[in-house]
Amino acid sequence: MTLYGALFQQFAENTSQDQFSLQGSKMLKINMGFGPVWSRSGAMVAYQGDVRFEKKSQGAARFLKSAVTGEGLDLMKCSGSGQLFLADLAQAVQIIYLENDMISINGASVLAISDSIQWDIKMIKPGAGMAAGGLSNVVCQGTGYVAVTTAGEPVALNVAEAPTFGDPQAVVLWTAGVQMNVKVDTGGLGSLLRGGSGETFQLAFGGQGVVVVQPSEGFHFSS
Repeated sequence: MTLYGALFQQFAENTSQDQFSLQGSKMLKINMGFGPVWSRSGAMVAYQGDVRFEKKSQGAARFLKSAVTGEGLDLMKCSGSGQLFLADLAQAVQIIYLENDMISINGASVLAISDSIQWDIKMIKPGAGMAAGGLSNVVCQGTGYVAVTTAGEPVALNVAEAPTFGDPQAVVLWTAGVQMNVKVDTGGLGSLLRGGSGETFQLAFGGQGVVVVQPSEGFHFSS
């Protein structure tokens, strides 16, 4: 049987040999030959070969933090051989390679983490929960890959160039060296009583590093 059409050439599987690579802009391809990975539960859309999925507990300490902060990660361990494809509601996928480095990520944006990366739920700032829907972010540290999702194409802002502020639901992650605080902008008591502008709580960034912001304030998923 002969099939014709650009579909089979334009969307053919990529040939990258990296552990994490993009399949289009909204799908992550993982080469399982590099070892196990952690992925968001339910994110598997396809695989080839022999890939096994195991639901893992976060551990007692992480579970307690999750219950308090609402920022727990529902992850599954993926192991075996072949290729694994992950996606989350057709959001854009961004790949980051850490080399003995650290990033802080909104838990709702985590798609996959190399098994070589250490991750934990960390308090970001007292009072930030009211602004960001939780008191913590997921901190990933070490050497390996992290894949995150964004609602559209994000912007990476260098916080050393100017004071930088972001909507809590639009901020995806920030790198090591970035300092974060919560800014309360009521517009005065009268504005607060009338409901304000809808931008009351903002995240304020300084220091050295990059903040990644997605072009959406409402496309936010609880973990």
